[in-house]
Amino acid sequence: MNRSPESKVKTSPEVANESVDRERRRFLITATTVIGAVGVASAAVPFIGSMNPSRKAVAAGSPVDIDISKIHPAELITVLWRHKPAWVLRRTPEQLAALPGMDPTLKDPRNRQPQQPPGMAKGVYDYWRSIDKEYLVLIGICTHLGCIPDYVPKPGGSLGPSWKGGFHCPCHGSMYDLAGRVLKGSPAPLNLPVPPYYYVSPHVVRVGALNKGGLEENWTPAIW
Repeated sequence: MNRSPESKVKTSPEVANESVDRERRRFLITATTVIGAVGVASAAVPFIGSMNPSRKAVAAGSPVDIDISKIHPAELITVLWRHKPAWVLRRTPEQLAALPGMDPTLKDPRNRQPQQPPGMAKGVYDYWRSIDKEYLVLIGICTHLGCIPDYVPKPGGSLGPSWKGGFHCPCHGSMYDLAGRVLKGSPAPLNLPVPPYYYVSPHVVRVGALNKGGLEENWTPAIW
């Protein structure tokens, strides 16, 4: 059946409209795709950035400088290094005098186990376990099950007449002398760890490095 000229004229605008609609759809699809790609890229930037370590995370593993100039005799201060409690104790002459006579009561009096950086368990370090005998630097984590010992400086008291002062773990009773050496009869197997450290100046200790280049060492003790 032949269509009249009138019917052909009526369908021409419809065909034109369909062509326009197709072009619009192509444009919208293309624009949406481009915008979506830009959006994904923009979202990816903060996501990828979040995969990098934060400043706080980097700082947590960096060496820590400790000003020891304001520590009073017999006072212990605590700072965080690698999320661990780093102690600095300024020992009195009386506290130091008690250390050489502690050997018979200790599990490892001469630091044979690797609980301190290499070279720090020789000579005078046997007793003091420190670079400067007046200032003791330790990590305050019991080597038994990871509790934090209490600093108990006074001799005697509730810990008995043989107690010369030191550190007592409230969890299971482990005891350490004023050099962090574990006493016989304690459940803790090893001395408290000495972290890598050195003196930046006469009054500043840098915990977390063994040299003046400031480079961190990979050394770790047998037990933190």
